[in-house]
Amino acid sequence: IKRAYHMEKKVTEEVKKEEKALVEEDEVDPFNIKAATDKGVDYDKLIKRFGCSKITPELLEKFEKVTGKKPHHFLRRGIFFSHRDLDKILDVYAAKKPFYIYTGRGPSSEALHLGHMIPFMFTKYLQDVFDVPVIVQLTDDEKYYHKFDLEIEDCRKFGIENIKDIIAVGFNPEKTFIFRDTDYIAGLYENALKVGKHVTLSQVKGIFGFNDSDNIGKFGFPPIQAAPSFSSTFPHIFGKASVPCLIPQAIDQDPYFRMTRDAAVKINYLKPACIHSVFFPALQGLKGKMSGSIATSSIFCTDTEKEIKTKINKYALSGGQKTIEEHRAKGADLEVDVAYHYLKFFMDDDAKFEEIGVKYKKGELLTGEVKAILIDILQKFVKKHQENRAKIDEEVLKKYMLSLIHISEPTRRYAISYAVFCLKKKNNQ
Repeated sequence: IKRAYHMEKKVTEEVKKEEKALVEEDEVDPFNIKAATDKGVDYDKLIKRFGCSKITPELLEKFEKVTGKKPHHFLRRGIFFSHRDLDKILDVYAAKKPFYIYTGRGPSSEALHLGHMIPFMFTKYLQDVFDVPVIVQLTDDEKYYHKFDLEIEDCRKFGIENIKDIIAVGFNPEKTFIFRDTDYIAGLYENALKVGKHVTLSQVKGIFGFNDSDNIGKFGFPPIQAAPSFSSTFPHIFGKASVPCLIPQAIDQDPYFRMTRDAAVKINYLKPACIHSVFFPALQGLKGKMSGSIATSSIFCTDTEKEIKTKINKYALSGGQKTIEEHRAKGADLEVDVAYHYLKFFMDDDAKFEEIGVKYKKGELLTGEVKAILIDILQKFVKKHQENRAKIDEEVLKKYMLSLIHISEPTRRYAISYAVFCLKKKNNQ
């Protein structure tokens, strides 16, 4: 009886542990991000769960050796923290062979917020370092499927406005192609068909969490996002060459490219490499990412200096103590402090960032002082971005995208290869 009692007790304790683990599990997928604790997503657990690889100091050493450039502070500070086959891309570059970079944006709102800017800032850095083509996909079709309050005209309009923000980051117009899916669908369709043939309905349900009440468009879209991973999707850029691809992305987008990599093997294409970033947290804390649908959770690229100051001071969660005396004695909790985390993204001076962290943790710096430093940096960043964006007119847009070119036969994939694209123009000169 005693033996049975102890066995039952042990089983009960194990069940409780499993239940607790489930409660504490972070929710991360392309449509939902919710951390289990105030300290944010446990990215080490996420690496194991998704089956990707951590970016190690050794890989960063290889990056610097191969490129001759110091890794971006996004890499040095673990903001881009995991990867799939980044080491192979470095080998390709070291062998003086070509590759290209692909990233994207779902245009669900007119203005981008700072969280949206992170992958584009990093992609621009990668383009500068490797001097390679960049492909940017605007998934206006996906947002139409997922946002029932939006019409397709809204998503297309938001796409153009978002493209202006993306161009303002400073990409090389001679090596950058930006498109909306509804414009370039003829170019995407053949490879989307090939991917779609090798992904089952049950796989899509398992990967993306869709159910029988979701519209059929959601189920059909993932191969469209997969298509730009393959160079044959862009014959006007790469011709018939099979060119490797690197995809900078937030970690929540990884399910799309796990699917893509699996399909690539079946259709005899190169598997795209991936590099993943952490989430840019909401002003209210690290449990969720910054959201464009919640104005008080975000700093937008359209915000005024006054709005930035007000939002940071009013909404940014503090890791400081309740009173000055207590703060001087105990210091700040850097793991939950939003202003400190934003500095991690936007202050590129390592020595200064480390000094602020040490002093703030000891209580030598107050929350208000740290927020003041952040406000100054973000006001300057947003102001410069707005100035760059104001210079973008229709002629600038034409340098980057196909959407302003009339395509009389959109179902003919190769009919659009004559459209404005500066890489081809350069080759023809």
